[in-house]
Amino acid sequence: MLITLTTADDERLGDYTNLTDVALRSKHEPEKGLYIAESSQVIRRAVAAGHRPRSFLMAEKWLGSMEPVLEQACGAPDGGEIPVFVAKETLLRAITGFHLHRGALAAMHRPPLPGVAELLASARGGAGARRVAILEDIVDHTNVGAAIRSAAALGIDAVLVTPRCADPLYRRSVRVSMGTVFQVPWTRLDRWPGDVAELQRLGYTVAALALAEESVSLDEFAASPPVTATDSKLALVLGTEGDGLARRTVEAADVVVRIPMAGGVDSLNVAAASAVAFWATRAHD
Repeated sequence: MLITLTTADDERLGDYTNLTDVALRSKHEPEKGLYIAESSQVIRRAVAAGHRPRSFLMAEKWLGSMEPVLEQACGAPDGGEIPVFVAKETLLRAITGFHLHRGALAAMHRPPLPGVAELLASARGGAGARRVAILEDIVDHTNVGAAIRSAAALGIDAVLVTPRCADPLYRRSVRVSMGTVFQVPWTRLDRWPGDVAELQRLGYTVAALALAEESVSLDEFAASPPVTATDSKLALVLGTEGDGLARRTVEAADVVVRIPMAGGVDSLNVAAASAVAFWATRAHD
């Protein structure tokens, strides 16, 4: 259903009004049961993952390239019964609070999150997750999105985020992940770090990435049986920017792993560290 906009005050645009980062931190998308998919590529991946759109917002010039997505999501190239708001570039900027240069936006319904055991069991087409990433209290949405993108690229089977971790479906997280947040199964833990014991019960070796005296190097760990065995299950835990992992998390883990450093540098940004750890422990089968 194509709707041409003439004013930024249209009451139907509540999902999109002033989408600046400051505004979204005070008006959280989860409270409205939605997330914002930004760019035609991200929207395509969201729709391909089975997520349902509530509406679309775009410049008229993008209608042609978005027709296949609208057809897939709505069963019609004009959006069918789902509103497709179209406006001039200047009006779009007034609505969203930023220059929309990535093609389109879509307000998407948030799918329900599965339980941890359910998610891990269903990963890899029902074969079960062998390698899992856990993001503990990472507050920067860019780092969350970058870590998930690395997880998708380097064969991580599932991602778990702690209760205080930034939202993987926040607009910036989704954008930085390039839509891979719809590709990698993920859910939120609710008893962290108590969930470590549940992961261990499920057969996972829990490895905490941290600087500690008792730590082993990533090279050494990557060559060890918990990683190299074909039937092994591994959970890599990465901590928040600055402070790193909580002490209780480190104490609960099976092993503490450090990334060898040179040049007087003691640590990497968490997104970079995740990519290094995922690559070093990647499956070879």
